[in-house]
Amino acid sequence: MTGDIAWLKGPVAQPDEEAARMAAERQSTLIKPPGALGRLEALAIRLAAWQGTSKPSADRVRIVLFAGDHGVAEEGISAFPQSVTAAMVRQFAQGGAAVSVLARTLGANLELIDMGTVENAGPVTGVLDLRLGPGTANFVRGPAMTERQLAQALRAGRDAAERARSGGVQIFIGGEMGIGNTTAAAALASALLGETAESLAGPGAGLGTEGVRHKAEVIRRALALHGPYLGDPLEALRRLGGFEIAALAGAFVACAQQGLPVLVDGFICTAAALTAERLCPGAAGWFLYAHTSAEPGHKRILTALDGKPLLDLGMRLGEGSGAAAALPLLRLACTLHSGMVTFEEAGIAGKSP
Repeated sequence: MTGDIAWLKGPVAQPDEEAARMAAERQSTLIKPPGALGRLEALAIRLAAWQGTSKPSADRVRIVLFAGDHGVAEEGISAFPQSVTAAMVRQFAQGGAAVSVLARTLGANLELIDMGTVENAGPVTGVLDLRLGPGTANFVRGPAMTERQLAQALRAGRDAAERARSGGVQIFIGGEMGIGNTTAAAALASALLGETAESLAGPGAGLGTEGVRHKAEVIRRALALHGPYLGDPLEALRRLGGFEIAALAGAFVACAQQGLPVLVDGFICTAAALTAERLCPGAAGWFLYAHTSAEPGHKRILTALDGKPLLDLGMRLGEGSGAAAALPLLRLACTLHSGMVTFEEAGIAGKSP
């Protein structure tokens, strides 16, 4: 690979331990039994360390949705045609999709990036056109991306993270859209974890039992073809990933390097988070996991990342929707932490030593 990706090896930011200590001390004095708010207390303390303040906030949020199609769709691994990806990009921009509604409701900024749909969605107002091609190549026949495409996709993610950071964003959410991307995510996770295709392949957008079996067989063929190269996470990403998955991985690495917390969505985003951690060890120290996806392979990736999701609602839509749904919990954690009074302020006797 060229020097275009040397930035991936940069150091990750270090949380502010003094801010964490001060936040923990405040939690111990609030008018409640210690630990009574459960994980909401730990969330506030963790956000304090990440933001370098004893009273953190989750008000300024950006959701960046990367769209891209996958050549492996030629193998009949999806219940929907690839024209859906471009159609959904237009819906995201028009405000009718789930993540659009969630972003609007939550007051979160939504950034849309077309990394390479088969059908050109644009020009569409509100969509950044960074198309690297009409989808990736079919990874059953060869690498999904060229080295140049991979470097460009990773950099697109980095640029998105830098825009968010420079804009004062406090929480970064990545989203994705692309017919065939559960197959790519499952293949990539299989390679990185040394797991079987069957353990990670799932129904995606609605496959039945036979469809899932076929998807697993397609992944097995890809793993056999690229096997000698899959020990390198960068090569695994290039050969089995997608434009949008690579962009997510690049964004997640850049967020960790800049000290911008990431609220990770479901199966595909978590596969990207695993890739980010393998590319830049320590990056996962800046990730929170929003929910447990109904996609069966998600729990295996979460286990590898020691991820403890905030929600389990049976969601499997993608788009960043699960992360958006979990955002109010972060806001509540911060509000309780900052808004409750201490025993001393309330004039109430605290717990005896």
